[in-house]
Amino acid sequence: MRMAMTTMHITITAIMIIAITMIITATSITMITPRMTMAMITTITTTNIATIPIITTATRMLMTTNEQVSAADLAEREAAALYRLMTWLSPAFPVGGFSYSSGIEWAVEAGDIVDVATLADWLDAMLSDGSGFCDATFLVQAYRAAEAGDDASLGEVAELASAFVPSRERQLETTSQGRAFIDITRAAWDADGLDAMVAACRTPLVYPVAVAVVAAMHGVPPAPTLHAFLHALVSNWISAASRLVPLGQTDSQRVLVKLEAAVATTADRALNATLDDLGSATFRADLASLRHETQYTRLFRS
Repeated sequence: MRMAMTTMHITITAIMIIAITMIITATSITMITPRMTMAMITTITTTNIATIPIITTATRMLMTTNEQVSAADLAEREAAALYRLMTWLSPAFPVGGFSYSSGIEWAVEAGDIVDVATLADWLDAMLSDGSGFCDATFLVQAYRAAEAGDDASLGEVAELASAFVPSRERQLETTSQGRAFIDITRAAWDADGLDAMVAACRTPLVYPVAVAVVAAMHGVPPAPTLHAFLHALVSNWISAASRLVPLGQTDSQRVLVKLEAAVATTADRALNATLDDLGSATFRADLASLRHETQYTRLFRS
């Protein structure tokens, strides 16, 4: 019995010595010599345990480094997304947006738009209560369907967006730009799954749906995509009006400033809207796009 207890005591002591040796080794303490007593070992161990936070500090530094790497990776993805949006929605991107006025040409001819104030009011209504909000909502819904790979939902959104256009000229405008946008991105900015998503639409893509599908296939987030789309839309309207009223460059920028809040509000509404929230109350703007078809002299195609 005494021998068993002695053996157990020796075993426990050996385990303690091994454990303490591992701790001391990990904290860069010199190896234990045979002459050291347990009291000496305990003293050395207790004294040097304070060095263990160095390991913790190193771990924290490693975590910080990893966080920096993740932040750098995130910044790189954001930069790539911004680069794509600035390219796709730039006036230089060849979708032919400069050829269309969305009925603004008739509004100028009819005297509804004559200066900065009337142009800003007209475009604010189009953006908040007309085609701007509807296009924004279609973009968001199409993006979510494409991102999820939901062919059926994407096809339904695309068909509804095409049917929602109020006039033949607006239909020409949005489908022509949508087709050009898809053709150019296929040629220069192709992405895996893009052809399949386009085929799932089962109808010629209107412009906001085309932008949504491409952005989703490239992994560009929906919120910045929507804001960039609305900014490009408003900028194109202002560009047309600047040639029709006419307006100078400074006045054109003043209109863009006036519409900044409306763009942000419309984007927020669209991001939280469903297809049931779609609707338009800009009857005069819709009438302008209809009347433009028979306007005697025209600079624009819509």
